[in-house]
Amino acid sequence: MSRILGSLTLRLAFLFALVVGLLLSTLGLYLYHSLYSEIAWRDDQMLRGRLERMLVLLDNSDSIEALRQRPQLYANMLDNRESVLWVLTDDGYPLIEVNPMHQPVPELTGRDEVQLRTFDNDTPARLAWIDTRLDGQPVTLIAGKRLAERNRMLASYRTKLWMSLAGGSLAAFLLGWIVTRRGLAPVRRLAARAATIDTQHLYHRLPEHSEVSELRDLSIALNGMLTRLEAGFLQLSRFSEDLAHEMRTPLTNLMGQTQQRLRHNRTGEEYREILISNQEEFERLARMIDSMLFLARNEQPDASLDRQPVELHDMVDQLCEYFEGMAEERGMTLINRARGRLDADPDLLRRALANLIANALRYGHAQTSIIIDQQPIDRQCHISVFNQGEAIPEAHLPLLFERFYRVDASRHTPGDSGGLGLAIVRSIAQLHGGLATVSNETSGVRFTLSLPVSARS
Repeated sequence: MSRILGSLTLRLAFLFALVVGLLLSTLGLYLYHSLYSEIAWRDDQMLRGRLERMLVLLDNSDSIEALRQRPQLYANMLDNRESVLWVLTDDGYPLIEVNPMHQPVPELTGRDEVQLRTFDNDTPARLAWIDTRLDGQPVTLIAGKRLAERNRMLASYRTKLWMSLAGGSLAAFLLGWIVTRRGLAPVRRLAARAATIDTQHLYHRLPEHSEVSELRDLSIALNGMLTRLEAGFLQLSRFSEDLAHEMRTPLTNLMGQTQQRLRHNRTGEEYREILISNQEEFERLARMIDSMLFLARNEQPDASLDRQPVELHDMVDQLCEYFEGMAEERGMTLINRARGRLDADPDLLRRALANLIANALRYGHAQTSIIIDQQPIDRQCHISVFNQGEAIPEAHLPLLFERFYRVDASRHTPGDSGGLGLAIVRSIAQLHGGLATVSNETSGVRFTLSLPVSARS
């Protein structure tokens, strides 16, 4: 049952049949009520006409005995076995009676005007009566019609209406099923095409030339989703490969050095040297794991920010002081031109700027300056780190913020982040609702962190 109700085709067909059934029921009820009212009105007019003719006969007759001698006249006037006619005295004695079906005489309350009433008993009838005088004595004229024939006709009409309603609803259901199934054929084709897409065929796309505009919009939306899924899957695959490669390098170094030293007896100083070398590799692994955990936490949907007003000049001053020793080793100068205040998470912003400055120190030319600048543009705070160095090939620029990506994969420097430093910068920017970009300039490379500025900033 649940499977049947779960079918959109059957559900639409059922709803179509229900709507048609309601319309047919309303129309049938209206027609039945109209027919009933018309028949009742005609019967009442007929009964009133008989009373009027009887009054004329009474006025034109010499006596009641003369009227009683003409029974065939009344029978011809009534014309069928369903009609009745009485002329009753004040005490209920029938002076004239035409009652072929022996309809019982009901108790009536007389008036000087025509009265109409339906009597629902064993033999239901519709009666019209009026009080008048004949030969100086009060009499009651009663004209009636038994309702058995009318009720049989109406019952037959109701049966036909119910049959028409049932047949119409069934026909509507079948037609609705056929039309809906035909109308949903593009959906089935779309579902069949979607069923062919798996992890090995994420490059497949759904046809967007559907003749149905709603399905065209759906196909475009699903293709957009597939594009994002394909990009995410490729990024995940590439990340897994890069992670395995990055983890393998220090582990291979650790295993190779350890195995080499264990082949022969070594002095205590030599063992100390290998432990120092191993410690460097362990630190590299620790930094890599810490960076991956940081990225994983920041990319969670429920990751939150501790936004606080940050004085950019003071924060950059602290970072310049921290990197002063590294800059002096290469004869480089850190110049702080950042100004203003920004609402951001201080710890995350400090880490992003630290990664950019460390990257500039690592790849900038010796004996040059690194400039940390800031300027507001279009409700965005653009914090840039410029270093004088070799331009980055244009093909690499869109990929620099990917995890483990390096322009020169063979270059490893002490204290590097394992190819995750710029990925962390982009993650922090996105967490703040901003962007991280890189561009080549005439004399160097500029990395820019663009963060939105709140109204109070």
